[in-house]
Amino acid sequence: MISVAHAASEAAAHDSGGLLHDPTFWVALAFIVLIAFAAKPVGRILATALDDRAETIKAQLDEAENLREEAQQLLASYKRKQQEAEEEAAKILQRAKDEAARLEAKSKDDLANALKRREAAATARIAQAEATAIKEVQAFATSVAISAAEKLMADKISAQKANAMIDAAISELPKQLSN
Repeated sequence: MISVAHAASEAAAHDSGGLLHDPTFWVALAFIVLIAFAAKPVGRILATALDDRAETIKAQLDEAENLREEAQQLLASYKRKQQEAEEEAAKILQRAKDEAARLEAKSKDDLANALKRREAAATARIAQAEATAIKEVQAFATSVAISAAEKLMADKISAQKANAMIDAAISELPKQLSN
């Protein structure tokens, strides 16, 4: 009987205490408190990781932008140097043509009474001098462009990429100069 009375008094005490005497309530409360304490450091760790990732991506984007700008500057430099070489070649060619025209006019004045054979020989020499001058100009312009490209590529570009760009530039240069 004592045990029945004791059980009844426990039940009455249990009913009167409500949730405060329920172990499930305390376990749930402890779990909520644990989650609340753990959420702050875990949230900080996650925020830090995301911020670090965002900074890494931003740095990579900035680096890519810088590389793109460098490539554009290098391309503009190559185009400018190519244009300068073409202009120099055109000037040299014009000087050669002017000189050839001057020599031709002088030859016509000096050799007006000469035989037709001598006139043909003089014209052949002028054409040969012009062809030689053109070849020398092209060789000089090609040499200058290649030297400039090698120097710039050695300073700015990796060896593998530089070799590929040099090969491409060398193969295109005679076509550009012949135009």
